[in-house]
Amino acid sequence: MAEIVLIWFLSCFLSFGVLGLNSLLMRRAAAKPWRLKTDESYLPKVSVLVPTFNESDVIRFKLENLSRVDYPSDLLQMIVVDSDSVDHTVDIVKEFTNEHPEINIEILVESRRKGKSDALNLALKHCDGDVVIVSDADCFWPPDILHKSLPFLADPHVGAISGPKILLNPGQSWVTRTEEAYLNSINLIKLGESKIGSTLFFEGGYSAYKREVLESFDPYDTGSDDCGTIVTLAEKNSRAIFLPEARFYTTFPILWKEKVSMKIRRANQLVRVMWRYIRLLLTRRIKGPKRVVIQGLFSYIVGPLMFIALLATTILLLLSYPSFALISLILLIPKTGFYFFEIIQSYVVLILSIFAAVSEKRFLIWDKPKDRVLLNEDMLRQYGLI
Repeated sequence: MAEIVLIWFLSCFLSFGVLGLNSLLMRRAAAKPWRLKTDESYLPKVSVLVPTFNESDVIRFKLENLSRVDYPSDLLQMIVVDSDSVDHTVDIVKEFTNEHPEINIEILVESRRKGKSDALNLALKHCDGDVVIVSDADCFWPPDILHKSLPFLADPHVGAISGPKILLNPGQSWVTRTEEAYLNSINLIKLGESKIGSTLFFEGGYSAYKREVLESFDPYDTGSDDCGTIVTLAEKNSRAIFLPEARFYTTFPILWKEKVSMKIRRANQLVRVMWRYIRLLLTRRIKGPKRVVIQGLFSYIVGPLMFIALLATTILLLLSYPSFALISLILLIPKTGFYFFEIIQSYVVLILSIFAAVSEKRFLIWDKPKDRVLLNEDMLRQYGLI
């Protein structure tokens, strides 16, 4: 029985303790100043790529939002690349371009839907910008986002930047409230990672890349156009950083079932991305600091697997010592209980994704989220986005 207790403590530390320690260290790192050579006068030519598939509910809002971006018009190219939509997405884009001939918008239409990364790689061939930015159709930018974020790309060591997702409907249900708290926590970790080197994961609402380091989107076929793309930067000693200044706005599903479905698809991609980082680490192909990759290994691979051992030993201890159930009282403490619930939920999703990756099972790469219908004109005007 002593061996089981020892395994329980070890698995508890590796699944929760290391995660908590990493969070604490990254929060401290996030508070430190940037050591970058930014340039407020940096005004590169920018190509904005908007991939679409059946986005008729939101695409006009998206185009209106992009038309409000404060940036020289002669330095801004917009490309909408559609993957064989069966609704009126393309018609709405064409109508908007006819109404606004002063805006440089190009429309590309794929004859067959092959996935988001393939669509972006098609659009990349038509880009003439020094900086390429990807933004999903349901994500909206503040007008000053480029002036606030692009100066960081002036640093020769920075190859890509991304920003935080801000929810437009944070108080709509307990699901959105918990997601907002989760995002606040994970964004601090991403910022800490960026201050000491690079962050491992990007968001699709605003991902900006220097054209000189962007060969293609998701070259390792991880299923993630954003996170899978920045893996290559680790081989080039080029930093991918998270900027609070590059915030963008979107909605989030209000039902737990939809949240879990979205996170399973995302986790399946992240596990594949993490496996690619591990392979680069083992083959000594990572040119920059390796600390963040090692931290990610424990957070996204070791932690979930040790959680399985924790569950098994907990059951054995409960059967042998019913009083051991008192430990569950910690879940009754509101704030602590929330974090434990979120971590356990994330671990379960990651475990499923790890086994799915091992069995080479892929989830649909580019499904249409059910949160599109939550967007409305009043919500966007309230935040000054259209």
